Amino acid sequence: MVKPLFEIRGLFHAYRGKTALSVDHLIIPQGKITALIGPNGAGKSTFLRLLSFIEQPVRGKILYQGKALRLFEPATRKVVLLPQEPYLLRRSVFENVAYGLRIRGQKKGLRQRVYEALTLVGLAPEEFAQRPWYALSGGETQRVALASRLVLRPEVLLLDEPTSGVDAQSAFLIQKAVLEAQRLWGTNLIIATHDWDWVSEIADTWFYFAQQQVWEDIPLFVPGPWQKGPSFWVRPFRDGASLELEAPRQDSPGLAVFSSKEIKIYLQRPDKSLNILDFQIFKVSLNKKLGKIFVFLSREDISLVLESGAHLSLYPGQKVWLSFPQRAQKWL
Repeated sequence: MVKPLFEIRGLFHAYRGKTALSVDHLIIPQGKITALIGPNGAGKSTFLRLLSFIEQPVRGKILYQGKALRLFEPATRKVVLLPQEPYLLRRSVFENVAYGLRIRGQKKGLRQRVYEALTLVGLAPEEFAQRPWYALSGGETQRVALASRLVLRPEVLLLDEPTSGVDAQSAFLIQKAVLEAQRLWGTNLIIATHDWDWVSEIADTWFYFAQQQVWEDIPLFVPGPWQKGPSFWVRPFRDGASLELEAPRQDSPGLAVFSSKEIKIYLQRPDKSLNILDFQIFKVSLNKKLGKIFVFLSREDISLVLESGAHLSLYPGQKVWLSFPQRAQKWL
């Protein structure tokens, strides 16, 4: 039986006493492209730093291929992180890309490896190898940083918003390069990104980050204000619609979360009268790899993403109705 790439057990991490991430149990499969989706501040970057063994969690275990590794163990070198805002050394492009090989004592074929990595990210070695770090555009800087990781031929490449803030051509070349790394060396890719269209085409596994937690299906959060009664809390909307939920059994900040798998889409309002809300579709995305359709919807201050079957023939601008069953909801 193939061991998981990563297994997370009882993980908790915090900065200055403030919770950054909490994960009870999570398995990331081997040989797959894994996407991490979620808003800024949800814990994706923290998760990647922990997976790369740059930081140690406050508590809990991170097993890499079944083994618990300590910081700076030799095996941790197999896992490489490209942060969202990478920094280059104050030297030439060639020396930036070669640096990781040099400090690992891997000097054999160094020039060939560096040129190969530059070519992978779409930077002609003859033109860029001797260029100084300060003579690069933002997109070129990001690609040099990626090349400095690819030259190591890592087993795992962690990417934190790799195409954020770069030009369209650089984004395309970055996407192409990481997929080529997977093809050439079997590199496992774990990608934190807002680029839903890209990962919807390539990802095998998805995890959703929100409220410093990880969710295996897409969560929907409904914030207040709530009209609080002894048995039920009601969330009114400006158009007169409302959600009525059982009151929490203990103190709650008033954030309701629903499992998206339990929310159904209707083309016409169903006969049920309780907790039926109309939403407008603003985007439809096809995951070609998984054969899934993702529908992006909104109403007032709430946005959500649902999976849908092709039989509904949904399109942007369409008005639909969603049901919110009590069994699919809990309070945070």
